[in-house]
Amino acid sequence: MEFELIAKTFMGLENILAQELTRMGANNVQTGRRMVSFTGDKEMMYRANFQLHTAIRILKPICHFKAHSAEDVYEEVKKVDWSQYIEKGKTFSVDSVVYSEEFRNSRFVTYKVKDAIVDQFRENTGTRPNISVSNPDMRFHIHIADEDATLCLDSSGESLHRRGYRQESVEAPLNEVLAAGMIMMTGWKGDTDFIDPMCGSGTLLIEAALIAHNMSPGVFRKEFAFEKWPDFDQNLFDKIYNDDSLERPFNHHIYGYDIDLKAVNTARTNVRAAGLSADISIEQADFKDFKKPANKSIIVMNPPYGERISTPNLLATYKMIGERLKHEFMGNDAWVLSYREECFEQIGLKPSIKIPVFNGSLECEFRKYTIFDGKMKDFRAEGGIVKTDIERKEMAQKHRFKENREFKRRLEEDAENEEADIRSFKFHSFERLREDRRDRGARGKKFERPGRRDYSNRDSGKRHRRYDDEE
Repeated sequence: MEFELIAKTFMGLENILAQELTRMGANNVQTGRRMVSFTGDKEMMYRANFQLHTAIRILKPICHFKAHSAEDVYEEVKKVDWSQYIEKGKTFSVDSVVYSEEFRNSRFVTYKVKDAIVDQFRENTGTRPNISVSNPDMRFHIHIADEDATLCLDSSGESLHRRGYRQESVEAPLNEVLAAGMIMMTGWKGDTDFIDPMCGSGTLLIEAALIAHNMSPGVFRKEFAFEKWPDFDQNLFDKIYNDDSLERPFNHHIYGYDIDLKAVNTARTNVRAAGLSADISIEQADFKDFKKPANKSIIVMNPPYGERISTPNLLATYKMIGERLKHEFMGNDAWVLSYREECFEQIGLKPSIKIPVFNGSLECEFRKYTIFDGKMKDFRAEGGIVKTDIERKEMAQKHRFKENREFKRRLEEDAENEEADIRSFKFHSFERLREDRRDRGARGKKFERPGRRDYSNRDSGKRHRRYDDEE
């Protein structure tokens, strides 16, 4: 039996999420603001939680109603037969999101929903369920936009961006869902090498490996909220969880670099936890020493913006990025996420596409740079593609940076601070010894519910690569 479902995401990733759902076989897929609605059965709901890379939460609507007042909310919620959702002795929580003139305080709405549920149980049974904020058995979500209210079951629990592989973190880490969305926007599916020259804690690297192998990001999670539902189908979820038939081999490699040794060690720890060390190599290096890779590659990077992470002479860093791309990355595409127009200007290259995305509360742009020798018309005459049809559609949604956006004077410091930011580490050569890859299908199942799939031995037996130091 099919029912309505809602997948929540970040602003700017709605179309990517809709494409994921369509490929998964969801029906009636429609994009909204920070969400995509669709229909599917219980298996689709399980798969959406387990397989989607760009969803942060999967909600199952219980009812829709008009809410003109707090009493309307209370009465409508009380009409629901809550005994079919909350079993005796089980706990619950309520989360609310409100965009309404009538309801200024989302917490007030939360209390009204809780009161209605508790009062119904008390009137019908003489007892009441307990509320648990930290680890409830059932999670409910109410969304009110003007007078339109939707009450949902939260099938995910903890946000889906919390994959489960992150062991350590650096300052201002990139959100996993945003990282996956950025990679999917590029169209990369593992058909070339992948490079992140400012990799931080390694989020882009790991998400790239998952996409390259078509691995479900849910394999690392310990639990989903729907596992506590009264109608949870253990056999169905075990079947989904242990099915790796859609996974594919990845015959290229992923390279991560960072100037900060702590970031390098953090990224290596996270990569090992994900069991992806055979696909990902991480070295301490400065992008100013970057040399043209031996193989076809794509660069995806999230440099500092000067907001959460302060960087001496930020503008010089972006100027250096443009110089390295222009001189050492010909014939390849580079994608850069940033926040300030002033930073992008320093790159000094004309982007072929600009896509608005939000990194947390920061209104950013994700820009593509197609690096080629000679003139644009010659590049096109030789069959070069600057902008795909999909990218053109994304560009149709383009916005401009806000006028008069604050830009701190410290960014205009003289170049005397350059060496404080751009140090002298060497990239390793991109030459490597290629060995035959062990077939991933031979690794067998390593997981039986309940518990967590064990990827601790995934790295063993896979090909290793040798890197020769530059002279």
